[in-house]
Amino acid sequence: MSATRISFPNRDPVRFHDELKTRVHEYFRSRGLSEKANAAMVLKTVALLALTFGPWALILTGRFGPWEMLGLAMLTGVGMAGVGFSIAHDALHGAYSHNSKVNEVLGYTFDLMGANGYIWKVTHNIIHHTYTNIHGVDGDLVVSPLIRLSPRSEWKPVHRWQWLYGFPLYSLSTIFWVFIKDYKYFLKTPHPEPYKHKHHSAGAVVRLLGTKALYYTWTIVIPLLVLDIPWWQFVIGFVAMHLVAGIILGVVFQLAHSVEGPEFPLPDEHGVMEHAWAVHEMETTSDFARSNRLLCWYVGGLNFQIEHHLFPKICSIHYPAISPIVEEVARKHGIVYNHHRTLREAVKSHWRMLYDLGRKPGEEGQVAPLVPVGP
Repeated sequence: MSATRISFPNRDPVRFHDELKTRVHEYFRSRGLSEKANAAMVLKTVALLALTFGPWALILTGRFGPWEMLGLAMLTGVGMAGVGFSIAHDALHGAYSHNSKVNEVLGYTFDLMGANGYIWKVTHNIIHHTYTNIHGVDGDLVVSPLIRLSPRSEWKPVHRWQWLYGFPLYSLSTIFWVFIKDYKYFLKTPHPEPYKHKHHSAGAVVRLLGTKALYYTWTIVIPLLVLDIPWWQFVIGFVAMHLVAGIILGVVFQLAHSVEGPEFPLPDEHGVMEHAWAVHEMETTSDFARSNRLLCWYVGGLNFQIEHHLFPKICSIHYPAISPIVEEVARKHGIVYNHHRTLREAVKSHWRMLYDLGRKPGEEGQVAPLVPVGP
């Protein structure tokens, strides 16, 4: 299915989106608030950057033993995931500031973490946000040939076991990202829809190579030059850092769309989706753990994906406040509002989905084994 042939009806029979936009913008207007970052968001930005580079700087002092350095490396991984969630994500959507230069500069924190902001804007901001959960178009449904996330995807025998290896596989996501994924998308032929014939500019290539070199320098070259440790000890620390960042990013990304509740609709024979875009986003997206204040702080808009998809230009720091408005308007118009109350509930839902989608199509009557999630 080609994204260039998919369209959404312009009509919104219940005028859900119009009322929702009016209500949300009135929330900000009546309180004299900006939709962009506030002081709390700036403070969080400083804290997450400190959480990333503080432990790394301590490692470079060489004053700690192997186990302490391993712990600091893992803490750096927690910080890296947080920077991606709460700083780069907002900036790359233009949601952090009204000043495009501020968004551009903070968007480079994504590149500083080893990923490429330019290709992310193509695959995430445009493709995923427009064609959410549409098989053959939304690249987020294809994280690995070993993982089946859509009932529309081809089933392979190995998928029977994805409920066992899925979560460990997610831990490799950032290692794959910084060494393979971005290069793969730059060299991919054809490119992701709707950019099938897109040619990347020289500036985009320079950004890719330059920022990758910067990332490899601060995470690999400098530690090897500064620290008096065996190379294998460094490799353990580097991999541990990425395993922590990878499992956090990999799991959180799946809890917004690949859980029980969100649908996987397809267009009709003319390439037209059944519902208007805003309703489509409601049907294919889910929130989770909205009352968990620490999680809301750390993952930014990732656990408020409904609000993020509908209002990507609003800073994530405001999503907890506008979430009740979105839910109220959705209920009023009879539109589903998918959400899981807790992180544990969302994780269990994704795990059950991995199990169900891992079964060969047509198999019935099987019961999922005990969910391997703690109390």
